Amino acid sequence: MNDIRESLATGTAIFLALLSPVHAADESPWADDIRSAVRLVAAPSRNGELRAGVEMKLQPGWHTYWRYPGDSGVPPQFDFAGSDNLRSARIRFPAPAAFSDEAGTSIGYKDSVIFPLRITPRDPAKPVTLKVNVKYAVCEKLCVPAEGHTALALGDAASTYDVALSAAEAQVPIPVSAQDAGLVAKRVTATLKPLVMLDIAAPKGGAYQVFVEGPNSEWAIPIPKGALGAPPGRRHFEFELDGVPPGVDPMGPFELTFTVVGGERPIEVTTRLD
Repeated sequence: MNDIRESLATGTAIFLALLSPVHAADESPWADDIRSAVRLVAAPSRNGELRAGVEMKLQPGWHTYWRYPGDSGVPPQFDFAGSDNLRSARIRFPAPAAFSDEAGTSIGYKDSVIFPLRITPRDPAKPVTLKVNVKYAVCEKLCVPAEGHTALALGDAASTYDVALSAAEAQVPIPVSAQDAGLVAKRVTATLKPLVMLDIAAPKGGAYQVFVEGPNSEWAIPIPKGALGAPPGRRHFEFELDGVPPGVDPMGPFELTFTVVGGERPIEVTTRLD
C-alpha cells in the first residue's frame, strides 16, 4: 500500500510540474508562433539589480519593430500583469536598424533580439516570478500580428545567458546631453514641412544611422538621411519635419529625441528644437 501511495504522489508531482507555466531556470519555454517565438531569459544580478530579458527569434526574411516603427508597422507591447512580487519591469530597446521595402522604410530587428528588462521587486527579500504577454507584429512582404505568453522564476545562479544579455544591454542607447554628444539640430527652411539639419560628432569611422522621435507616439517623423559637407570628425543628416500631429505648429518649439547608432556605442539625445 505504501508503494502505491508513493507512486501516486510521485505521479501527481510530475503532473503538476508539467502543468506549471513557471520554470525556475535561466530560460522560460518558447512561446512559438509560425514565424517567430518569444521567451524570457535571466542572468545573475549586477550592482543589486535583477537582470532578465525578453528574447524574440524570427524566421529568415522576417523582421519585427522598434518602439517607433517608421513608415509602417506597430511597436511591440509587453504586459507583465500577474507577475509575482513585481513592482515594475521596464523594457529597454536595443539600437535598431532600418529596413526598406515596398511599404517604405521601417525600423526594427531581424533574426533575433533580446529586450533587456529593469526589474524592481515589491519585496527585495523575496523572489520574483515574471509573467509576460507580448503582442507584436512580424513582417516579410506582409505584416501579421503575433502574440506570446511565458513565465520565469528569477534566481541568481550562474546563467548561460549572461553573455547574450550583457551584449543586448550594451546595445541599449545611453542617454547623453546634446552638448556631450556634440549634437546640434536646427531648422534651415520656414515652410509647412521645415527642413531640419543635424550636425553630430562622429569621431569614429564607419556607418552612422540616426532615428528621430517626437514628444509622443502621435508623431511620425521620417528617418534622417545623410547629408554632405561635414568636416572631419562630424556627420551631417537632414529630414523634413513631417508627421507632426494636427494642431502643432511645425515652426514652434518642442523636444525631439535622436538615437544615434555608430561609434563606440549607441546614444540617445533629447534636445529642444527652437
